[in-house]
Amino acid sequence: MLESLETIGLSFPLHNPTLIFGVVMAIILLAPLLLKRLHIPSIIVLILAGVALGPHGINLIAHDESFELFGRVGLLYIMFLSGLEIDINDFKKNRHKSFIFGLYTFLIPMGIGIVTGMHILNFSFIASTLLASMYASHTLMAYPIVSRYGLSKNQSVNITIGGTMVTVTLSLIILAAITGMYKGTVNALFWVRFLLLSCLFCIFVLMVVPKVASWFFKRHHDSILQYTFVLGAVALSSYLAELAGLEGILGAFLVGLSLNKLIPNLSPLMNRINFVGNALFIPFFLISVGMLVNLRVFVQGWETLIVALVMTIVATFSKWLAAYLTQKTFRMQATERSMIFGLSNAQAAATLAAVMIGYGIILPDGTHLLNEHVLNGTIVMILITCAISSIVTEKASKRITEEQSTDIDESKEERILIPISNPNTCDNLIELSILMKGRKNTGMYALSVIHDRSQNDYATNLLEHAAKTASATDNSVEMVACVDPNTANGIKVTAEQKNITDIVIGLHIKQKGNESVYGFIFNSLLQSVSQGIYIYHHTQPLNTLKRILVAVPPKAEKETGFLAWYERIRQLSIQLGAKVVFYASKETIQILHILTKQKQRDIVGVKFMELNDWEDFLIIAKNIKSNDMLAVVQARRSTVSYHPLFEEMPIMLEKFFADKSFLVVYPHQDGTGDDTGTFFSIINQSHTEDFQFIKTLKRFVKQKFGKGLPS
Repeated sequence: MLESLETIGLSFPLHNPTLIFGVVMAIILLAPLLLKRLHIPSIIVLILAGVALGPHGINLIAHDESFELFGRVGLLYIMFLSGLEIDINDFKKNRHKSFIFGLYTFLIPMGIGIVTGMHILNFSFIASTLLASMYASHTLMAYPIVSRYGLSKNQSVNITIGGTMVTVTLSLIILAAITGMYKGTVNALFWVRFLLLSCLFCIFVLMVVPKVASWFFKRHHDSILQYTFVLGAVALSSYLAELAGLEGILGAFLVGLSLNKLIPNLSPLMNRINFVGNALFIPFFLISVGMLVNLRVFVQGWETLIVALVMTIVATFSKWLAAYLTQKTFRMQATERSMIFGLSNAQAAATLAAVMIGYGIILPDGTHLLNEHVLNGTIVMILITCAISSIVTEKASKRITEEQSTDIDESKEERILIPISNPNTCDNLIELSILMKGRKNTGMYALSVIHDRSQNDYATNLLEHAAKTASATDNSVEMVACVDPNTANGIKVTAEQKNITDIVIGLHIKQKGNESVYGFIFNSLLQSVSQGIYIYHHTQPLNTLKRILVAVPPKAEKETGFLAWYERIRQLSIQLGAKVVFYASKETIQILHILTKQKQRDIVGVKFMELNDWEDFLIIAKNIKSNDMLAVVQARRSTVSYHPLFEEMPIMLEKFFADKSFLVVYPHQDGTGDDTGTFFSIINQSHTEDFQFIKTLKRFVKQKFGKGLPS
């Protein structure tokens, strides 16, 4: 019977690569199903599956080279995603908190670990120090949970990620020092070489890689090529980190930081990175960790069990204490402490590296620096800490999500209409709309206006392409075809039927020399609709933009659509990681200053330049750079912020900004889809210099946007 099974490749462990891959895919598929029934995080299910089916379980699959490869890539993927999804603006604001937490979560485990190692486990000082460095390091195993809940920009998450970089780096330095000590190489030359290579590595990853990536993304728009480039950058940076004497996971994290602004969270590239990682590489890593666990060692004697128990208790308690001190130091909420503890408790990456290196160091008496009991105890510690980490992070994520949902008003639905006639601009308009939308329940509609039924096939193909582009970012658009000999009227009728709040259109392609770049259709549309209109001219990928220059006319704050277009610019800034420079009058700047200083809701970086006279608009042409986008706020005739020079704007844009991406904004003129009429009435209560006016305005903005306004 066994021989017949072997003839079809069913000997155990499995050797047939197709069967091995099929078993792993079955595990990844069934894990979410078990998750729903057992109410435990999928991370634990995958690790336990590795324990049960691995070489120390029923031996169905072996921990071979394929698991070494995919598991390693999965580990790098976790660290890369944690750097890629972090909010750079919050990361910079919280860098001091991250550093303090990093010291807490390094020094506390080191101190407790050395004491318990020497006095409870009876290890030498060097062995205890290496063991303590294992407690100090941690792996963001539970980060996929945070990402799934959409909390990657949360303050406690950013603090933990920054602290991870600190403690992992310090732990790896200790590991490098101990390794060099037993090789007889720890001297002044060793440290000079280590510091020099580390500095060169950081310069390459943080300065060279993003410039090369920006150049590549501008010239190659193919999604497969872009994904391949990103994956290659992760692999190269990880390898260079190892050459510099660091751990590869640190290289993966830093390259994630360096590419952060070039890969927006809502971009198709980001969606592909998340999809491949969470569907393949990360599950492979989790299963491979479980396959290292050998439960049989616990029936062979008490020593391994005692070592594993001590290691698990010390690692867990020290990480909880670090999270507790961080909470008390910065007066954070208990939920935030749970999030910090949950993310920082899991042991895996550097811990495995340290124990394997320690086990491989042979002392003069023939024993290992870290013995087999520590090796097996480490695997058990990894399993238990990963379980605790995922459970605590899951609960904390749910609580934070519930708390946030009570603060954000999403009762009013946004509806964006995207008229499409040119397949060459379709992708750009869809991408801009996705990046500008502010709420999860934002409705998006792709519209094709045709003059007669003979154009049905063309319209269908165009709309299907738009839907495909949106689906690549996990967004959906409703396809709308309209037959109307007057394109502007078709857009107007559709906007009324769908209760549209914003219309995003592409720049008109001139057919005649004296024709406006806006086009006749736009002029007709502007007179017939009251919704906000955004005209987009694309010259370079949005993800390569570094600044958005916003020209705001005097008295723009008195328009009812003021808050609506500001929210669009704010969302665009956050998604692109681009700074914003407002060119506006002194009175308007005061209003914008209040809006941009809201706690945790401000744009990435803001600067204000006075532009009191609209005739000085062209001064912006002298200040705009190659990676800037211009946003020009206009106004309809007979409105309070209208200026006669607006009629010349198409000519100025064509003459001075044709080689730059720009966005022309016409705010809506009534309360459609927004309650900014209230804002309009507040603005007209008094002049902006009046103290009572400022207090009233702050109170309104606080009610609309949330807590944390400046005093």
